[in-house]
Amino acid sequence: MISDRVTGALVIRAALPAEAETIADLHFRARSTYYPDGVPQGDMDWAEAWRGSIARPDAHVLCAVAQGRIIGIASFRTDEGAPADTVRLFQFHVDPDRWRAGIGRALHAACVEEWQADGKRTATLDVHVDNLRAQAFYARLGWVPDPENPPEEGDHHLYLRYAVAGRADRAADGVADRTADTAGE
Repeated sequence: MISDRVTGALVIRAALPAEAETIADLHFRARSTYYPDGVPQGDMDWAEAWRGSIARPDAHVLCAVAQGRIIGIASFRTDEGAPADTVRLFQFHVDPDRWRAGIGRALHAACVEEWQADGKRTATLDVHVDNLRAQAFYARLGWVPDPENPPEEGDHHLYLRYAVAGRADRAADGVADRTADTAGE
């Protein structure tokens, strides 16, 4: 499990059950930016869903916190039926008021660190087709279209894949740790 990760004034840590309402609010505000006709209404209780994700023993929910306020969230776990070395990034959101300040990049780096520690080799996610900003962000970080999940006609999501390099792989490739890079999300 990830220990608190400090990057400047930003702390990335595991979410607490008591933070589910705050996380659900950030999730809603971030989703509101990429639905052209507004976030679809539904009967989903997102705070309860986040409480469930936080409580799952096989899942991780990370929070990026600055000045005592949650400004980024990520949720991931191995999907049921997926290979044990594959992780799925279910949710990844940064407070829209804090975009382009390096928070997304730092939160992603913390996710990758956890995936490496957990022995994951591949990460997958789906991103809404109207969320061009997120698609560009993921592309900058090395996510590519998932050849095993091409979008079908009428799909509202694109499926992406990320090769999780192990620590030894990163050292061999000479890849620098980008957690301090604040030029990204």
